[in-house]
Amino acid sequence: MSYDLVIIGGGPGGYNCAIRAGQLGLKTAIIESRGKLGGTCLNVGCIPSKALLHASEYYEAAAKTFPSMGVKIEGLSLDHAAFMKQKDDAVEGLTKGVEFLMKKNKVDYVKGFGRIAGKGRVEVESADGAKQTLETKNIVIATGSVVTDLPNVEIDEERIVSSTGALALKQVPKRLVVVGAGVIGLELGSVWRRVGAEVTVVEFLDRITPTVDGEISSAFQRILKKQGMKFELGHKVTGVENARNGLLVSIEPAKGGAARTLEADVVLVAIGRKPFTTNLGLETVGVRFDQRGFIETDHLKTSVDGIYAIGDCTHGPMLAHKAEEEGIAAAQLVAGQWAHVNYDVIPNVIYTKPEVAGVGKTEEELKAEGREYKVGKFQFVANSRARTNHETDGMVKVLEDAATKRVVGVHMVGAGVGEMIGEICVAMEFGAAAEDIARTCHAHPTMSEAIREAAKGVDGWVMQA
Repeated sequence: MSYDLVIIGGGPGGYNCAIRAGQLGLKTAIIESRGKLGGTCLNVGCIPSKALLHASEYYEAAAKTFPSMGVKIEGLSLDHAAFMKQKDDAVEGLTKGVEFLMKKNKVDYVKGFGRIAGKGRVEVESADGAKQTLETKNIVIATGSVVTDLPNVEIDEERIVSSTGALALKQVPKRLVVVGAGVIGLELGSVWRRVGAEVTVVEFLDRITPTVDGEISSAFQRILKKQGMKFELGHKVTGVENARNGLLVSIEPAKGGAARTLEADVVLVAIGRKPFTTNLGLETVGVRFDQRGFIETDHLKTSVDGIYAIGDCTHGPMLAHKAEEEGIAAAQLVAGQWAHVNYDVIPNVIYTKPEVAGVGKTEEELKAEGREYKVGKFQFVANSRARTNHETDGMVKVLEDAATKRVVGVHMVGAGVGEMIGEICVAMEFGAAAEDIARTCHAHPTMSEAIREAAKGVDGWVMQA
């Protein structure tokens, strides 16, 4: 078969690239080795974790929040099988939906492991060992990322688990130790804490969520501690041993000091992800990648004409929506159309309760750049909808460049801020000043009014606090 475009990898970047290529009339094939489209995100990442987060939030609300609202429930319990099944059902429905979109847009879906076999050639090996070669004018590498291993700790996906195993635990652990205080560790740790686990997070750095604005990160940690999550910051895990009644986790200060042991039933290793770029045949055509395995690109183009790379396998934030944007842009490049990704407006969300959301520069980044800026803040405790919803934890922070009067960053922790960040993305795409947001009518009472009040605060006229 001969194609205009062959995409290696069927995750959010790959399948969105395929859809757009199909819309543009390109004869397109997408290759996926998993057997189901959707990549890590849909199968063992973003989507199943959100299903468990949502269900666990209901469970905790029924136990702790409903009574304060006059809603009493007797005999509350967790049906673990049903808890996991609703997650699996969501994944199954969505993967079938993505496969339908391939057919709708006339994209050939090829199951197997794809690797470049020379200029304009992609070899696909199916699960049974059969091989076929696709001829193509262009290739997009969208192979994503895999879990980063922890030295001296072997993941078995039963008691010592990655995010994949943490999404499929057969029972609620009594004691869960999470290695890594990033997005994945805190999201999955919060799932199991809500349904009964004692959760301790071990983090090498002296703070959680290192890419988040520092003030927001500190507020977020205080909230998580209030909820019952424990933290061992500035510590590293040096080993995990099997014991009669569970696991023994050895930790010691990152800067040196006496070692200690934590007891656990399950250990979740969540220290990050690394690009999946091995055994792809990159060397057959001379595609360059760095020492960490990231494919080097310039406006999505690799060092070889006609070969592009998008998503987690190349540089930038490892986010599904970043990969989607790049996938669309790559398809349009192949079709000879405009292609642009604004990397300054890529939102990031942590889907705990409350959520954390941010876009643009953090205050630390602005200070490091030596840029003059103004800040506006507003606490959700002063927001009327937050008060009536019993969701007062958190705040909104707006950062405006002093010279250009453009909003360059907004960071939030609070209920539902993952949805609210979209307003900011639109504002920043259009070059809004804080005053533009402050003078835009927001419905009352809504949580989003906190954004407006924080924007007012940039120029010193907060009205509701």
